[in-house]
Amino acid sequence: MRLRSLLAATIAPVAALAGAFALAGPAPAQQPAPAAAPGAVQAAVLPGSEEMVAHRGAYRLSFDKSRDSSDISRAEGVMLFEVLDACDGWASRQRLTMRLQDRDGQTIETASDYATWESKDGRRLRFSMTQMTGGAVSNRITGEAVLQADGSGVANYDQPGARQEALPPGTLLPMAHTIRAIAAARGGQRILNVPLMDGTSEDGAQESTTVVSPWKREADAQPRFPLLGGQESGRMRIAFFGKDNSGGGASSPDYEVGLRYYANGVADELNMDFGEFSVNGKLETLEAVPGGC
Repeated sequence: MRLRSLLAATIAPVAALAGAFALAGPAPAQQPAPAAAPGAVQAAVLPGSEEMVAHRGAYRLSFDKSRDSSDISRAEGVMLFEVLDACDGWASRQRLTMRLQDRDGQTIETASDYATWESKDGRRLRFSMTQMTGGAVSNRITGEAVLQADGSGVANYDQPGARQEALPPGTLLPMAHTIRAIAAARGGQRILNVPLMDGTSEDGAQESTTVVSPWKREADAQPRFPLLGGQESGRMRIAFFGKDNSGGGASSPDYEVGLRYYANGVADELNMDFGEFSVNGKLETLEAVPGGC
């Protein structure tokens, strides 16, 4: 497969994998909700939300491996991620740039700018994603998803065209998935199968399977960053399946991401598998971001 053909198949997973560990976030045009007035009644929040931390991090992406049949010989890039506590919601933005090289030495750059806002009750998501290839916009997805108490709901898309997708019962939004996955790891659960709605696909929710490794209950004695001090952690791998490739059985995922989650929602030690090739992501910088009500 030549490089430009491969990009057509992998550019969406590039953005989706960038969002796989997102806490949540707002469309760039949306402003965080104003802080509540003193004494105001706060909306319900998901249990575990209070442990999530607003932060800003930069990841260095390096080539891991490619399949023997793949045309990709090299891949590298950077990913910038920030999540803000917007009082009644989590606002985040992820910007990812990758440079790919084929076996003939041809190179091309692909990028994505992905942003969301997710209410702290896990019921509403605004999303915006712009994908670029060679500096030109190749795709844009914007819209909003609303869930009922049982996780069913609808995703209303504005771009690339006005349309509505039904969301099945049990659907989770990105922050809710992060909280549920960490809770599963702490509770000794090994598998988490849920539909995940993150706004990176035009088809609504994607089936996901998260394989959870045993939770590390002792914190690192000498963490690389102060924000990780005293934090337990656990490794997991999340596989995503399209509508025509539902999870379970012998089905192969459309793409996968492996990562190490800390108890406060920070992710490190990424491995992003696009099928044809995979890259590793190392957390290079990390800082806390003030916010909240």
